[in-house]
Amino acid sequence: MRTPHALFHIAVIGIITDTTSSFRSAQHTTIFKSCSNKKNELRRPSPSSIDRIQITASSSPRLCGWIQGSDGEWSWDEDDPASPAAVATSTLLADAADALDARATPTLPAGKFRPKQSLGQNYLRDGNTVMKIVKAFIDDATSTLGVNEEGEEDNEGDGDGEDLKRRSDLRAVELGPGAGALTDVLLPALGPNNLQCIEIDDRSVELLTEKHPALRVYHEDVLQVDYPSLAIDEGGPLSIIGNLPYYITSQILFALADASHTDSVRSATVTMQWEVARRIVAPTRTKDYGILSVAFQLYADCRMHFKIPPTVFYPPPKVDSALVGLHFLGPTRLRERLGGVNPSHLRSVVTSTFQQRRKTVRNGLKPLALTVFGGDKERVREFLDGSPCPLPKCVVEARDAGDKFASEQELPEDWAKKRPEELTSGQFVELTRMLYGPRDEEGQQGWEESELGNKVWRKMKHGAN
Repeated sequence: MRTPHALFHIAVIGIITDTTSSFRSAQHTTIFKSCSNKKNELRRPSPSSIDRIQITASSSPRLCGWIQGSDGEWSWDEDDPASPAAVATSTLLADAADALDARATPTLPAGKFRPKQSLGQNYLRDGNTVMKIVKAFIDDATSTLGVNEEGEEDNEGDGDGEDLKRRSDLRAVELGPGAGALTDVLLPALGPNNLQCIEIDDRSVELLTEKHPALRVYHEDVLQVDYPSLAIDEGGPLSIIGNLPYYITSQILFALADASHTDSVRSATVTMQWEVARRIVAPTRTKDYGILSVAFQLYADCRMHFKIPPTVFYPPPKVDSALVGLHFLGPTRLRERLGGVNPSHLRSVVTSTFQQRRKTVRNGLKPLALTVFGGDKERVREFLDGSPCPLPKCVVEARDAGDKFASEQELPEDWAKKRPEELTSGQFVELTRMLYGPRDEEGQQGWEESELGNKVWRKMKHGAN
């Protein structure tokens, strides 16, 4: 018997898989996707994006395809040669498959909708890649719907009726829809009540509103989104999808991690720079292992879906991209892993050690330990020479039950001699416990209700929560 999750997955995938051949034949059109997640300010390209373009001599300010207009804005100088002038339609066809095929190749108004450098815009232009992204999103989102806060399978339901309820429970939010490459596929599959978009580019807001009158499109900076409030308005945890610009990827991801403290975001399926994706899923003892690895391997089950070449974007970036799926654990399971440790304290320990990753943990933590112990060098020495704290009861129980994360959580006796990339996420939790506490069993009681905080990884200037 198929579970409600399986029925929903088949139902949604069924309306999109039959259109793959039509994508392959649509060589006269192009799919675009806008990643516009930064304030619309007039400035030159960000330093992090300079390595993706080549500087050329010219009589006017110019960056190999990017040209600065009289208003100071940098935009792509030419229209995609494969793209004809767009004729936007707002007609919603009754048949979902036909509607999907009709919107499979949205185009941009020639000469009016060029990618902006300041917004980090690289539009998706390949139908097959769009379909793969949508399928991965549906898989990520629906798989987290079948898991309760304790991490157990939740299969209650009554067949097709429960399947329809789960579709509404997706609460999909697309970050930076642009001209609608992903939106045009998601909307027929999920319906306007189960999809909303966050977009900073007013051109995109106007275009999408004309194409899809029923679609909810909010003109807002993605870095300022209040995910907890949005989840409350929608009635539960959100499922995120988006093509993220390189220079603010980490800040967007950290905002989602903080939102998981209140179970406001349950999954995220997002594109990002290949190197960033590798850091998120990197194992210990590798050069890619770092702060992103520790944070997201603690907060979520991380999946590298597939690598994306530059050729599927317009304009093409100079580096590869990847699609990553994050299945956030939620507050209950996160508290179990932390065992009373404060996430803000963990962040301080992780950043302090990785800022000096070539040094041992002992040397990297010494300045922070001096601050924690008020400059008492004797207490600092005792800490750096000390043995690890006993694992909390909740961690021991999880380890004995076969939990892989908990099985790698105990610190080795020679922890101070290790380098940061040699410690797992769980071992960083225990290192934080050694420095900040709670160190004993009595202090670890009540971990189920311990504070996780509103802003831990996210910058204070970003968002209300």
